Amino acid sequence: MSETAVVVGVGPGLGAALVNAFAEAGYSVLAAARNASKLGALARDKRVVPFECDATVPEQVDALFDRASSLGTLRVAVFNAGTFERGFVVDTEPAHFERCWRVGAFGGFLVGRAAARRMLPHGQGTILFTGATASLRGGAGFVNLASPKFALRAVAQSLARELDPKGIHVAHVIIDGQIRSEERGRKDDADGLLDPQAIAQNYVALHRQHRSTWTHEMDLRPWIENF
Repeated sequence: MSETAVVVGVGPGLGAALVNAFAEAGYSVLAAARNASKLGALARDKRVVPFECDATVPEQVDALFDRASSLGTLRVAVFNAGTFERGFVVDTEPAHFERCWRVGAFGGFLVGRAAARRMLPHGQGTILFTGATASLRGGAGFVNLASPKFALRAVAQSLARELDPKGIHVAHVIIDGQIRSEERGRKDDADGLLDPQAIAQNYVALHRQHRSTWTHEMDLRPWIENF
């Protein structure tokens, strides 16, 4: 039976790089996005199955993982979803704050839960969460990002303590810097941005780690980044 990977939160940057990386590693990959019609070239790869999914809706997340299980044994689940509206606390609308939390934290819980339920019978698998600098500290104007990212890190820690002893590797990746994209970075300063393909290779490496040396938290940043 074939083996599958699920990537939740697929866009043109890191999400697409993660889908490509795990497809090249030999997995059938479900690429989940709120609007699957925007996945473009990814959908033309026979190894990739586009799937429309709102990560904040339990029924849609379960349907996604049911589809993955129907294609093969689930081995990898990546939660890469998030949304962010910058603003000072006094200007932040409660609805905006709640929406950012639901996508970035509640969605992570739903994806982690769905993946664990399908991996536990096999006693193996990898669940990976995408964090950010805001996972560690809340900056001015970033309350809508720091709150879900702090919470997602806690979800990852709890899952790791529950699932690692049962053979499921849970890891949290802190992206400490800006990711290179077509809109961001000129050629002369691109070295100061994180390359999405290089980030994705670290996710594959985490999945391939021997269980005697599992990493729970990995932070990635450009070599010239101050920290």
